[in-house]
Amino acid sequence: MTNQSGRPTDDAVAMMRYDANKKSVIVTYLLWFFLGWFGVHRFYLGKWISGLILLILTLVAAATYWIVIGMVLMAIPGVWWLIDALLIPGMVRGYNNDLIDDVSR
Repeated sequence: MTNQSGRPTDDAVAMMRYDANKKSVIVTYLLWFFLGWFGVHRFYLGKWISGLILLILTLVAAATYWIVIGMVLMAIPGVWWLIDALLIPGMVRGYNNDLIDDVSR
């Protein structure tokens, strides 16, 4: 889609920007499955604060695992990891919808 001067239209540019920056549910699930305990899937979706909290919780639990408190703390990222399996489609959809709003301005 080009205009009369041969340049892409604003809609075409917005579509190209969206396609270049959209996130994939499949990639997110792969990151969640293999690196989810460290919050990598949340970093991928731009949720830096919750990703950092999950990373810190996992590292603290792993560092203190040899004492009983680490075993108890490991349950928090574990439950969070399981709940994220259900939340990923909505998180990806929300990211991509926000991207559409940003690109269309």
